[in-house]
Amino acid sequence: MILASSSPRRSDLLSLLGFDFQVLTGDVDESVKTGESPNAYVLRLAQEKARTVSKLIGADQVIIAADTAVVDGNQILGKPVNREDALTMLRSLRARNHQVLTGLAVWDPEERIVHDDLCMTEVQMRSFQESDMETYVASGDPLDKAGAYAIQNSSFNPVQRITGCYSNVVGLPLCHLTDILQYLELKIPVLATQGCRSAQEYNCQLIEKIQAPRKVDPPQSKDNKSIRD
Repeated sequence: MILASSSPRRSDLLSLLGFDFQVLTGDVDESVKTGESPNAYVLRLAQEKARTVSKLIGADQVIIAADTAVVDGNQILGKPVNREDALTMLRSLRARNHQVLTGLAVWDPEERIVHDDLCMTEVQMRSFQESDMETYVASGDPLDKAGAYAIQNSSFNPVQRITGCYSNVVGLPLCHLTDILQYLELKIPVLATQGCRSAQEYNCQLIEKIQAPRKVDPPQSKDNKSIRD
């Protein structure tokens, strides 16, 4: 198994499922295309990451790729370019709701196609003080995070409430990933229920619903297959 991401957070999350895997990444242009919706953007990048790595390794291994975006209205918030940019993002998100989207893509080495999925979490930010925000930005933690924050940062604790998947906000929705891997008939050493609820210390209410049996649509093309309808 290959994780097509250099993110240590995604590596940590994938490790919760008990797999042995290697990390391998390829160059992908992450620019937003004209008129591209946030949903289409994260799915496209995840697919491109998976296909790029499949070409590097001969396409004979399962490849997991993901792209996560913080979305404020229709605006995609990437990683801040500097500390002032991070402060601007946090001020815009403070005491308001936004969405975190993750596109998942898994390369199927037998069918030689990409299976994809999309996860969305609604996030309500707390009304943090200016001094708290400045201290957090000075730590450097938000500079490599989309939207300039990490939900798991206990000292800043930026999020008041979420609706949806917690691990999605961290960067890899484990239940959605489990859904695809089970469709590929892969044996998963550790159930996502155990991983998320213990390591993340978050009592997810979606796990049974997400992992319930569901109908799988036929592939829309020879290249892509969506797991969800």
